[in-house]
Amino acid sequence: MFFRSIRWPELSIVVSGLSLLILTGCGTTPLSTSSASKPSPTSHSGKPSSYPVLPPAGSGRGGYYLDDGPGDDIPEGLLDVADAIPKVEPYSRRGNSPYVVFGKRYEPFTDDRPYKVRGHGSWYGKKFHGQKTSSGELYDMYKMTAAHPTLPIPSYARVTNVSNGKQVIVRVNDRGPFRSGRVIDLSYTAALRLGYIGHGSTELEVERLLPEDIERIVANRNASASKMQSDSGGDALMPVVQAATLAPAPVVQQTVQAPPSGSAPTSQLAAPQLAAGYYLQFGAYAQSVNAETARARIAQTTGNILYSLRVESVNNLYRVYSGPFSTRDDAASVAARVEQSSGIKPFIVQH
Repeated sequence: MFFRSIRWPELSIVVSGLSLLILTGCGTTPLSTSSASKPSPTSHSGKPSSYPVLPPAGSGRGGYYLDDGPGDDIPEGLLDVADAIPKVEPYSRRGNSPYVVFGKRYEPFTDDRPYKVRGHGSWYGKKFHGQKTSSGELYDMYKMTAAHPTLPIPSYARVTNVSNGKQVIVRVNDRGPFRSGRVIDLSYTAALRLGYIGHGSTELEVERLLPEDIERIVANRNASASKMQSDSGGDALMPVVQAATLAPAPVVQQTVQAPPSGSAPTSQLAAPQLAAGYYLQFGAYAQSVNAETARARIAQTTGNILYSLRVESVNNLYRVYSGPFSTRDDAASVAARVEQSSGIKPFIVQH
């Protein structure tokens, strides 16, 4: 059954010896997902949901930790939520130092060592929804994230449900679980996609994605997108994956004609390169007109949040940028506001 022993905001209390949590055990009988006596959960539309039916927290039948659970009004379409898009990111300043929980010392990885294990995985939900994770980010139970005791924050992992073969890719941004035998805690949505929400926990295989794995995934995504664009004969949005550094923009020479006889000479101009700093990237297009259309649409939906939004030609693509920002944290702060207000999630790139 589902068990969440502790969350990161409570970890400092444990470390200092002031833990006030009372941990309860869980049964082993799977929750029924077809009982006619249980009311069906509803979605935002008010229609019955197709998600598993789970007993409410505190009913004595659910095995949830305290008041955790799946939420009272579950959004539609969670089974169609895409995997986390892996990218090479610098480790967070938070959450990667050694720590002790319940007398056991944990030392997070700070190198590129491989990691592949099998063990029981659980999930966590509404009790921690909107609270800070160990990375400082807010936990969103409807995104593809995970908590792990020692994998770097942030990092990415491929998680497989051993019983049915389903796989997902999640972003590790939190610490836990701390119960013996548990290898990972997934977000509600990740566990839903793997098909074990109704059982609380199940045997999972967890494999860390190393930089070379991520590069291969990115290459495959780009190849697939290029093929789709070629097959459609149109201009498709190119997949954009954040890397540690953005390659310098090429200098594009403008074509000029010789001036008429007797007129002043016309100098040959070069497109200016981007100023150094961090940028929010909203897309990459093969044709400038599509990039400009996207820029206008983004400008309308983001209001006054973005002080600069323009199209730049970089590496043979037209990219929609906002910036520069002096620090990654500044860029991340604006990106979070954009996502909250419009649902658009830009990537952070450095030039």
